Amino acid sequence: MKRDTKSITLVWETMLQHLASVHSGEGRAVFWSFLYFFSLLSSYYVLRPIRDEMGIVAGVDQLQWLFTGTFVAMLLVVPLFGFITSRLQRKQFLPFVYLFFIFNLILFYLAFESEYSLIYTARAFFIWLSVFNLFVVSVFWSFMTDLYQNQQAKRLFGLIATGGTLGALTGPLLTATLVQQLGTSQMLLISAGLLCLSVLCIHQLIQWQSKKSGVKKDCKQAIEDIERPIGGSIWDGILLVFRSPYLMGICVLMLLFTLLSTFLYFQQAQIIKLAVADSEARTALFATIDLAVNGLTLVIQAFITARLIKGIGLALVLALIPLLLTIGFIALALFPVLPVLITVQVLRRAGNYAVMRPSREMLYVVLSREEKYKAKNFIDTVVYRGGDAVSSWIYTGFRSLGMNLSTIAWIATPIALIWAWVAFRLGQKQNRIAAQTNTLNGDE
Repeated sequence: MKRDTKSITLVWETMLQHLASVHSGEGRAVFWSFLYFFSLLSSYYVLRPIRDEMGIVAGVDQLQWLFTGTFVAMLLVVPLFGFITSRLQRKQFLPFVYLFFIFNLILFYLAFESEYSLIYTARAFFIWLSVFNLFVVSVFWSFMTDLYQNQQAKRLFGLIATGGTLGALTGPLLTATLVQQLGTSQMLLISAGLLCLSVLCIHQLIQWQSKKSGVKKDCKQAIEDIERPIGGSIWDGILLVFRSPYLMGICVLMLLFTLLSTFLYFQQAQIIKLAVADSEARTALFATIDLAVNGLTLVIQAFITARLIKGIGLALVLALIPLLLTIGFIALALFPVLPVLITVQVLRRAGNYAVMRPSREMLYVVLSREEKYKAKNFIDTVVYRGGDAVSSWIYTGFRSLGMNLSTIAWIATPIALIWAWVAFRLGQKQNRIAAQTNTLNGDE
């Protein structure tokens, strides 16, 4: 059995070395990281169609309160996460996060089965899943930045992100195929099962890192160093951000990203509403856009992202998508029509998933473990959702002043250039921090 496992591992690593920039000894970790992200996003995308339906059940006229509730929930969850990470070892708090959400899914399953107060259950589920999505993905990338060194992240994060893209394709396919036969509540149990697979992946990855560290120094001491609780206060995530110009820069990067994404999302809604009258036709169009985005993302992640970072460097890669979006907003300002919108949206979303997101996560690789888990979680949840909320009101304000789509696109153009500049400077800063860290460690 062990011989068969070794043979499979050898074949896997040989294949990865040919298809991607995976070095010897990394194949096992890449496999479990890939499977981890696949199971995580499959779990979420099984639930996402249910959340959209729950939004309708809860009342379309109440959606603004659901978004407000999501932001408030984020404010409550982040200090709780800070408390857990301060007192538990990593091998304890990582599974705990996912086991907590699995327990939540079982409770929602019981609530849906009872059909008691469906409106309140729908509202609670909508808010819960909006928190779940950002939170568990943030924890995943925190673990990845803790697991891999800077040069490994530049080579491997694009490939690992491919697992998430496949999961984003698999999850809705499972729901579309099974929900009418099994019912909505049963899909929650399938999602919980996929989260259990994520816990298994975490266990395997921690084992891999412990064995790798044990080769370099005393194994027992290595494991103690890796798994020592982070310590500190539950508010450290917020304090770390405000004390660090680098982390504040990442906050600005995130706010600019959410601002322009919201502008484009609102423009999409308005252009498609005017161009396509039939509801079913609009649904088909959205599905076509999603399919194009996911297909393009998969190709870029698997074969281009790592080579792009190696070829032109992290700083330029981080600035690439904002620069392309600058061109996109100019095109929309000149021609605010459906074909231009679809082209810009597909390229932006695919570029974000395949290039910008993995590159953005590399900014955290050079930081301390406390910053990777606490500060990053605050930025990925509270700052992200806060940016969404503020951006929607800004866009609504522009429209109330009588601005048309072209005018708003012209306003967004210089903002995209500022975003590109901030991204480029953060990439340069990441390289300097990495170089300083290598010098202190005696690495060449």
